[in-house]
Amino acid sequence: MSEHAPDMLSVERKLGDWMRARLPYTVAELSMFVLKQGWACLFGICLLAAILISKSIWQEDWAIQRYDALLAISILLQVTFLALKLESWQEARVIVLFHLTGTAMELFKVSAGSWAYPEPALFKLMGVPLFSGFMYAAVGSYMARVIRLFDMKFAPYPPFWTTLVLAGGIYVNFFAHHFVMDIRIALFAATLVLFLRTRVWFRIGERWYWMPLPLAAFFSSFFLWLAENIGTLTGTWLYAGQNPLDAVSFAKMGSWYLLLYVSFVTVTLVFHSALHRQAWVRPNRATPKTPATPARPTN
Repeated sequence: MSEHAPDMLSVERKLGDWMRARLPYTVAELSMFVLKQGWACLFGICLLAAILISKSIWQEDWAIQRYDALLAISILLQVTFLALKLESWQEARVIVLFHLTGTAMELFKVSAGSWAYPEPALFKLMGVPLFSGFMYAAVGSYMARVIRLFDMKFAPYPPFWTTLVLAGGIYVNFFAHHFVMDIRIALFAATLVLFLRTRVWFRIGERWYWMPLPLAAFFSSFFLWLAENIGTLTGTWLYAGQNPLDAVSFAKMGSWYLLLYVSFVTVTLVFHSALHRQAWVRPNRATPKTPATPARPTN
């Protein structure tokens, strides 16, 4: 049974009612928000746990290299998510696309000396261990799951083709800035021009809340920056000139902020019914959900 089935919503409501009966309402709602966010990023949490645990126990004389073990764990996680219907096959195809685009960027960035994976591995291509693509897949998995779990709506949403252009421009700039002028400042501005009016509507139980989409991207980039620090602290990857005990530069938050738009636009290829060109009317218990006409992807 999929997570957005009525039984799952019933469990959420029962848990929410239990918490609201024992906690101040605001605390209960915030707790439910945190729990659902944690459940949405389950793939990433499991992968980070594998990175931490493997670093603490791994021995150099073991028959398998740590990176290869992380690859096996990542594959097992993906199979488990599909088997338990934590992700649908349709979502998995889009996540695979982000996995591939992330791996392509890894190959280029490592060859350019932006960062490195210092440990040996059998399944390593051009200095990039193949498990690294699953770190991007974890971001795509979070995007897909959080949209479903919170029943998110995005409105008013800009014309779909403009978001494709923005995502393409961001992705190309990650490569092109090594050769020509870096246009990330213009890309930051473009995210605000396109999405400043866009609200992310999300549901906790039967109540709806909203947040500006750029603010949601900023918060997400902060938590990805924290995850990056776990990766470098364990020496799983290191930026050029970085010591494992050095914090990752805050500038990387900007890179993740932009990359999140690439991930988001990729995931909306599946969730385009959540995109609404006009302002979305929040339903209440007496009013059935009849949102505005959804935006259609156009090429």
